[in-house]
Amino acid sequence: MPTYNPPLRDMQFVLHEVFNVEAEFKAMPAHADTDADTINAVLEEAGKFAAEVAFPLNISGDAEGCTHNKQDNSVTTPKGFKEAYATYVEGGWPALSCDPEFGGQGLPHTVNQCLYEMLNSANQAWTMYPGLSHGAYEALLAHGTDEQKKTYLPKLVSGEWTGTMCLTEPHCGTDLGLLRTKAEPQGDGTYKITGNKIFISAGEHDVAENIIHLVLARLPDAPKGSKGISLFVVPKFNIKADGSLGERNPIFCTGIEHKMGIHGNSTAQIAIDGAVGTLVGQPHKGLAAMFVMMNAARLGVGNQSLGLTEVAFQNALAYAKDRIQMRSLSGTKAKDKDADPIIVHPDVRKMLLTAKAYAEGARALQVYCTLLLDKAHSHPDEKVRADSEELVALLTPIVKAFVTDNGHIATNACMQVFGGHGFIKEWGMEQFVRDNRINMIYEGTNTVQSLDLLGRKVLGNQGATLKKFGKLVGQLVQEEGVNEKMAEFINPIAILGEQMTKFTTEIGFKGMQNPDEVGAAAVDYLRVAGHLVFGYLFARMAQVSLRAIANGSTDPFYTAKLQTARFYFAKLFPETVLLMRTARAGSKVLMDTDAALA
Repeated sequence: MPTYNPPLRDMQFVLHEVFNVEAEFKAMPAHADTDADTINAVLEEAGKFAAEVAFPLNISGDAEGCTHNKQDNSVTTPKGFKEAYATYVEGGWPALSCDPEFGGQGLPHTVNQCLYEMLNSANQAWTMYPGLSHGAYEALLAHGTDEQKKTYLPKLVSGEWTGTMCLTEPHCGTDLGLLRTKAEPQGDGTYKITGNKIFISAGEHDVAENIIHLVLARLPDAPKGSKGISLFVVPKFNIKADGSLGERNPIFCTGIEHKMGIHGNSTAQIAIDGAVGTLVGQPHKGLAAMFVMMNAARLGVGNQSLGLTEVAFQNALAYAKDRIQMRSLSGTKAKDKDADPIIVHPDVRKMLLTAKAYAEGARALQVYCTLLLDKAHSHPDEKVRADSEELVALLTPIVKAFVTDNGHIATNACMQVFGGHGFIKEWGMEQFVRDNRINMIYEGTNTVQSLDLLGRKVLGNQGATLKKFGKLVGQLVQEEGVNEKMAEFINPIAILGEQMTKFTTEIGFKGMQNPDEVGAAAVDYLRVAGHLVFGYLFARMAQVSLRAIANGSTDPFYTAKLQTARFYFAKLFPETVLLMRTARAGSKVLMDTDAALA
């Protein structure tokens, strides 16, 4: 059976030593009182909930799955899920980073990010129920009317109600411009929504008394395409004037998908038959409102893979220390045993260190992004807010695609460490692989994220935002460029930082002549950009670790961090050389292939 220990020490290192979040929060009036002790205490309790309440339900929830009752269209979650959610609500966890005006605790998003990493390690399928609710809260907070906020936000914040995002239709996934769901105005400020949605995570369940669906639909006068989409809030049960639940709204689950992973979460097929809803934001501007939730979800999906990478690594490491097979190539290590533990073998260490490096890099990136979000929302300086929002927009597709791709690499590597036992259910490793696989697909496939990064976030403004990130890299290079102890961490990012300008310009120029060139290069380009970001963060972590050791620390944590950083730069970062070469290979070898794909 797998185990899980919350990585509190590494979280504290990233939060307090790398990013000094306490000082950052003091510059934000809304978070000025959030100190390191408070953060650590909250995360310690969050870790207990994740490890002691959510984690024990992971394997059983996967085996049992959700049950759909065709008679009343209800869905029952696996045994223990409802009770765990009640404990979660009782502990006040849904309110952690929500606005105090609506009953929230007002802590920074950065703290909430760490909570959700641990929940995802513990049980990704269960975590999706409260996770989607937080996205619905953010969308309504940003675009809802005062009446909608008053009606829905307190219950979403408390966790009494949960939320969903209803986008996908049977014929319409990524291309939302094709959606057909209709919204008919009733003359009283409400609309009747009719249509069909699929792949709606947590679309029906028994963990909360009401579900607040955010539904994309078209008004009668809507223009074609994505410019004709509006957003509506459609509750499972209508709300009476006094705030109590009224009659059942005709928005029903007609079936749940049979999936590769995340069996404990109900991925629902939804039929909407004249359900009553209200408009969120402006008519035909629904995508702008929904993107608040979608971008939150994309960061959340990256966090799911971070969580799975961490828990897979922990269990693979423990197994590698215990499992004995063969002798070390360099001579016997465990003379008192019939064979050596497999951790002595170089390739086993490579697999373990790959997962460890990808977990620690992702953790640093997730904390960095949520710190940027806190600045974008709460910093008093308008320029700081704007710059932070711009940077997090650049990094969001990298978080979603690079971290989930790495999660796929890492969970598969960790399963490989177990040999044949990794393929067997009771060890838990194959579930981590299966659960992670959806993360590369939903909330915009990783190819879509790559096109968003290269086409919109980089080439769309002639690389202006990328240059801003490049300046951060340049500042670190300038600061540590003459430090010989930092050379192995600084030189690779200095070289790649210089190469990125030429690389980007070259692809942009070719794309102007033939747009398929952008499509052909985008996935490779995102991984190069991802390594640049990870490299920058690992260099910063190495910087902090070297300084701690120079100041007399004997904590083995810093030595471990340096060893992981050295491995990353030696074995993983060089992938960028191959990626730039394959990106430059162009579109012809892909598009001039009609005979091959006949």
